[in-house]
Amino acid sequence: MMAGRCSTRLLVFCVCAAVFSYISASPEVCTNSLLPGAKGDQGEVGEEGDQGKLGKNGPPGFPGMSGEKGLRGEVGHTGKMGPTGDKGDKGDTGLDGPSGLKGKPGTTCDCGRYRKVVGQLDINTGKLRNAVKFVKNVILGLRETEERYYLLVKEAKKFKEASMNCKLRGGTLAMPKTTNTNRLMADYVSMAGLTRVYIGVHRQSMDTDGTSGYGYADSSPLQGFAAWSQEEELNSRLSPTTNSSCVELLSSGTWGHVECEATMFFMCEFPKSRRRG
Repeated sequence: MMAGRCSTRLLVFCVCAAVFSYISASPEVCTNSLLPGAKGDQGEVGEEGDQGKLGKNGPPGFPGMSGEKGLRGEVGHTGKMGPTGDKGDKGDTGLDGPSGLKGKPGTTCDCGRYRKVVGQLDINTGKLRNAVKFVKNVILGLRETEERYYLLVKEAKKFKEASMNCKLRGGTLAMPKTTNTNRLMADYVSMAGLTRVYIGVHRQSMDTDGTSGYGYADSSPLQGFAAWSQEEELNSRLSPTTNSSCVELLSSGTWGHVECEATMFFMCEFPKSRRRG
């Protein structure tokens, strides 16, 4: 009886050992894992944590698009006055005014020996006054040769008015009677930034053969020199009755016909006074 129980237990033990050994050796048991359960309910929101430390500044972003142009603002306050400009060039001297009224006769003076001295002083004073007037009207900006001064007058006038203006200044319209004088006058015109001026040459009265020639302002004829361009000479021969009776000097040095009623700048000439003795 006892021996039967022992053998039964041994058998059960062997069977259990065999089953355990089989389970341990089976690969399916080693690869099995537990599956997650269903999602639980959302928990309560926790309390707000402490503020963290400031991070480093990030790189600058790309520039944005330009905005629309704003409305024009109101006019600002007037600024301070600027500095005074440079003084301009002195203008040309005006024409002489009319003579004054005759003064009352003076009382008789027994000047005796001083009368001659006073008279000479008056003469010298008059000469000095004319010299000062000449310097003011001519010396500034003039050109000169050995015998004459030349002044370019920047006042637009007709031919007769220009001629009278030169006479009031103590001279005449400039008369280029030589190649050198003509070149000097042309360079004067060019350096002044001009293209043409009146000169003292114009058509004069008819000749015996019925043709009209040109002469200088002092009534002397053109002798040995003339600076007509080829075109001007041809036009003069084809139309000798033209109304262009006056002459202009171009900056190139050539002469041209022009109507006497045209207004333009002109050039005057003044003789140099020669000392006696």
